Amino acid sequence: MSMNRNSILEKLTPYLFLLPAFLLLVLTVFFPALQAFYLSFHQIEDISFSQPPQWIGLENFQQLQSDSVFWQTLGNTLLYIVVVVPILVILPLVLAILVNQKLRGINWFRAAYYTPVVISTVVAGIAWRWLYAENGLLNQLLKSFHLSSEGIPWLTSPDFALFCVMAVTIWKGLGYYMVIYLAGLQSIPEDVYEAAAIDGSDGIGKHWDITVPLMKPYLALVAVISATSATKVFDEVQIMTKGEPLNSSKTIVYYLYEQVFPNLEYSYACTIGLVLFLLILALSIVRLLVSKQGDNITVS
Repeated sequence: MSMNRNSILEKLTPYLFLLPAFLLLVLTVFFPALQAFYLSFHQIEDISFSQPPQWIGLENFQQLQSDSVFWQTLGNTLLYIVVVVPILVILPLVLAILVNQKLRGINWFRAAYYTPVVISTVVAGIAWRWLYAENGLLNQLLKSFHLSSEGIPWLTSPDFALFCVMAVTIWKGLGYYMVIYLAGLQSIPEDVYEAAAIDGSDGIGKHWDITVPLMKPYLALVAVISATSATKVFDEVQIMTKGEPLNSSKTIVYYLYEQVFPNLEYSYACTIGLVLFLLILALSIVRLLVSKQGDNITVS
């Protein structure tokens, strides 16, 4: 009898260790998500929540379908992904290859490239807003080189505002993804490159023949992580443009924020959040599929 109890305890022990983390996830993630899903089909009449929400069915989704600002912000978010993700997949790999060299003082270069990651997004946003200002450094340089007589309205033009915000996201993300790539590069044996050199693959060619195939799992991981982060960008928009001008730099997360706090449209915000959840869920599924396929990648 005691042996059966011991065997049962041994089987339950891993789950007991997992239970506190699971309860924390239930309270902070699963329960709020289910509550948001519930509220997306209801209307909150009293913002103090003293009265129960009223069932309205699909009215929030119908409003979402006819909301031009929502579709604009969704388009801005997708554009954010299309522009930012390829850059954050390629440039950090180039940086990682450069700082993976055995040179004196290379650790200082690694630290320098990683510095933007540890800088607060608030500080970075304020600093870049000064750079983009009408009399900021960028416009002063353009005027000094006679490239523009009046400067460029970086943050006040619908044509430039969103791309200026993207630049900050890219600047802060380069060092982070560089470290991920650097870990992958340092796991590649030198013998592989030596064998490739004997076969005539050297210089840039060896990276195309050896580095890129072996780094495919890391490339896919960075692509999915950066895409997920791009769908949730908020701080840069809030600090630099507040979604203006003409909603040209407004992302779906920032639009959700506006519905909650200035407008107090909790139910409609939950509906927008549901769309955001589905988008991130799709990216997460892609990430899981890629991570499973990555273990089978070999160099041909």
